[in-house]
Amino acid sequence: MKSDEIDLHKELKKYFGFNQFKGLQEQVVKNIISGNNTFVIMPTGGGKSLCYQLPALSLEGTAIVVSPLIALMKNQVDAIRSLSSEIGVAHVLNSSLNKTEIAKVKEDIKSGITKLIYVAPESLTKDEYIDFLNSVKLSFIAIDEAHCISEWGHDFRPEYRNLRNIIRKLGDIPIIGLTATATPKVQEDILKNLEIPDAKVFKASFNRANLFYEIRPKTKNVESDIIRFINQFKGKSGVIYCLSRKKVEEITQVLQVNGISAVAYHAGLDAKTRAKHQDMFLMEDVDVVVATIAFGMGIDKPDVRFVIHHDIPKSLESYYQETGRAGRDGGEGYCLAYYSYKDIEKLEKFMAGKPLAEQEIGFALLQEVVAYAETSMSRRKFLLHYFGEEFDEFAGDGWDMDDNTRNPKTKVEAKDEVVKLLKVIQATKQTYKSKEIIYTLVGKINSVIKSYKTDLHELFGSGKEHDDRYWMALIRQVMVSGMISKDIETYGVLKITEKGNNFINNPYSFMMTEDHEYSDAIDESVIANAKSANVADEVLISMLKDLRKKVAKKLGVPPFVVFQDPSLEDMALKYPIKMDELVSVHGVSDGKAKKYGKDFIDLISKYVEENDIIRPDDLVVKSTGANSALKLFIIQSLDRKLPLTDIAAAKGLDMEGLMKEMEMIVYSGTKLNIKYWVDDILDEDQQEEIYDYYMDSQSDAIKDALKEFDGDYDIEELRLMRIKFISEVAN
Repeated sequence: MKSDEIDLHKELKKYFGFNQFKGLQEQVVKNIISGNNTFVIMPTGGGKSLCYQLPALSLEGTAIVVSPLIALMKNQVDAIRSLSSEIGVAHVLNSSLNKTEIAKVKEDIKSGITKLIYVAPESLTKDEYIDFLNSVKLSFIAIDEAHCISEWGHDFRPEYRNLRNIIRKLGDIPIIGLTATATPKVQEDILKNLEIPDAKVFKASFNRANLFYEIRPKTKNVESDIIRFINQFKGKSGVIYCLSRKKVEEITQVLQVNGISAVAYHAGLDAKTRAKHQDMFLMEDVDVVVATIAFGMGIDKPDVRFVIHHDIPKSLESYYQETGRAGRDGGEGYCLAYYSYKDIEKLEKFMAGKPLAEQEIGFALLQEVVAYAETSMSRRKFLLHYFGEEFDEFAGDGWDMDDNTRNPKTKVEAKDEVVKLLKVIQATKQTYKSKEIIYTLVGKINSVIKSYKTDLHELFGSGKEHDDRYWMALIRQVMVSGMISKDIETYGVLKITEKGNNFINNPYSFMMTEDHEYSDAIDESVIANAKSANVADEVLISMLKDLRKKVAKKLGVPPFVVFQDPSLEDMALKYPIKMDELVSVHGVSDGKAKKYGKDFIDLISKYVEENDIIRPDDLVVKSTGANSALKLFIIQSLDRKLPLTDIAAAKGLDMEGLMKEMEMIVYSGTKLNIKYWVDDILDEDQQEEIYDYYMDSQSDAIKDALKEFDGDYDIEELRLMRIKFISEVAN
């Protein structure tokens, strides 16, 4: 389709089933469709992928998407294939393909079926690929995770540096850079390295107003503190980040011993175990994942309620990315980090063996983390300032969602000290970094100060009535107020802004926040908020669970067969009192409502009446046609006794994806015929053993079944038997 013929809202509905764009998406899509160079800065979960997927699906030709991780590419390709009837609509082109697969990809691109081709930067260095891509029509090239280009990005990859040379070989095509985290320095780097200074820049707000930020001092009792914290989030999902594999294993064991369901995730585990643990977390078979930063790329679990950093991360970008995995559903997320300067020193030692330029960057990024951890101003304001965004700490969205704002520290007048600080920066000709400025103020000498003869200046030692920490805190607060800035080219050197020069000439009151005094207490009101992220009626849930038990006993089946917990929670949120309202409840189909619904509707009606409950108006949840079509396809294919692997492949799913779809179908009350497949993998006695287990169990959780059979059966066998069991007994 030609760009001037495209109806964006029609295309959005057609491919993604959405009626409207989110945030800046529409402006970005329009700019890309018009053939312009584009730079998109959008936080994790902001809908970045759609910005290039929709134009790619709508425009003539194939779009190239450069992505750093094979696993991420695979997820994206699967997602796009599920939007289209053509399995070839999206492909990957990387080292994981064999010759036959590569030939198929090329054929699909030539015939115009393929709209998106995902490549690793290394693949583009091969001349045969470049020659081939030059022979077909290309719509644009999108560089995802563009911060990988910059040494200042938290995930620098040298192979990204060469991208511009490669793009030149592809001729004059529009370039799209996308990143979920970029400080002004990284943004400048990306635009420079991609040679797109003319690119239109779209920057979404980085403010995640539903996240609560807290930093605590790391003491010897950090493990027991973590356990106490998690116990206040019973049954909620969370992630704990540690810097080393060894620490991940240790913390996991401590949690397990203390009755918290947790699994470990790090690069030292084999791929199968990593996938299994990730699955258990996504399927809610465990509550907590303890992980190194290897975990989280491409994880889209919306209801993570807390993220804990056992060790402070190496950069604020990493911290922002990792905390950003909490509260994606808009519900509360508690971000707790433990800080000790010893950890910073450890990280500095790790950097000692690296090249000098890398060390300097690493140290500068670490200093920002220290500044954030030690600051006593609004953490949200600090974080957003780091990403080049202004924030009103008195009225901005989420203004009171951090420990410093909830428990404000005393403020003291520091007008004279600010003047003194600015005059020292001025007198030293704006060539010093924070460290040398502080040394000048307190009267300490090092080689830099000696070489510039600053120790002979009249201002040397002019601020010695305060210590280093005081001046460091003041520098941070003055920087955030906009009177000084760090020079981008000579990173870390302090420069006075126009606002700072005005302050020297006409000083006014500057209230400085005194250093943070930490406390061990968790902010109870935040936990109350976190618990009420999905505010279901606890009394009604308890009554519904009793009724479920009664109904299950009468029918001689386990309670989970009647309705699952999420369905009961949804009932306690929506208060359905008619059959057609019950069908709008999560996981309840027509059949299930007819089979079990009457007693539940009667109980809810009586409860609503007796307690004068005002029911929510919006009970009807409309489902998209795409899901119904997939459901029908799966049911029909199973009736024809097709191999599960073929059913999955036909819809661009992996076995895991198909299993999830089948589970959703049977749990909402529809029968599935998978006996033929189960008979192939389990004999009669094995099936009977698992069947009896589910019949007697109070829980359908796979983790409980795994524990019960202690390695006799794998997850897939137990899940398939659970589908068969629910299908036969419940539906």
